[in-house]
Amino acid sequence: MEKTLEVCVDSLASIRAAAAGGATRLELCSALALGGLSPYAELLMQGKEVCGLPVRCLMRPRAGDFLYTEEEIRLLCDQIRTLCQAGADGFVLGALTPDGDLDVQTMRKLLDCCGGRPVTLHRCIDVARDPCAVYCAAAELGIDTVLTSGAAASCRVGADMLGKLLSLRDERQGPEVLIGAGVDASVIRELRARFPGARAFHMSGKALVESGMRFRRADVPMGLPGLDEWHIQQTDASAVRAAAEALFAPEE
Repeated sequence: MEKTLEVCVDSLASIRAAAAGGATRLELCSALALGGLSPYAELLMQGKEVCGLPVRCLMRPRAGDFLYTEEEIRLLCDQIRTLCQAGADGFVLGALTPDGDLDVQTMRKLLDCCGGRPVTLHRCIDVARDPCAVYCAAAELGIDTVLTSGAAASCRVGADMLGKLLSLRDERQGPEVLIGAGVDASVIRELRARFPGARAFHMSGKALVESGMRFRRADVPMGLPGLDEWHIQQTDASAVRAAAEALFAPEE
């Protein structure tokens, strides 16, 4: 099976850096500092002009939980249709019930809008009641990839659950397990040593880029506490390159 290094990006600069570093696929979003929200169609089209990598678009209408209202589901469907027209190669989505199970009814509505394009179930699995049951439900829906940290804050911490999901993948010929949250070159080497079947990783490779602003008014935040407007998060090509070298290194 082919190996995958997916890089999550929310700007044209990050798209270029991910491609230069050796990513094999992009997850496009907006507001990565919030965990990622649905991206702009215009950015998708810009990215397609400068990069030939396949792009899956994250579909998330707001920050917070994955329990969506009917209005939010309609918004997601409209966004998916718009991004299909803009050239999306696939989508990254997910919805849960109030009891923490996969919302199969909502998932079917969203999948119908994707027009047969490949779909990743996103990290809603990591806050679900039973990640293994959610994985199996995703498989039954025909989803080809599940992005997960192993139901933990980072994939290192969630390694035991990742092992269970990788075993399910192999036993059932199920969706690819795309390992994310805290991924870098060292984590890839560590998890591949522990799980030789691990072959798909997701990272952002973020670094802080100093703002070009010379005049800076202090103590006027525009967003989340602790974030300032003078450092911009962008993908670092060297971090992606190191991860690619770790993933694609010849087997010993």
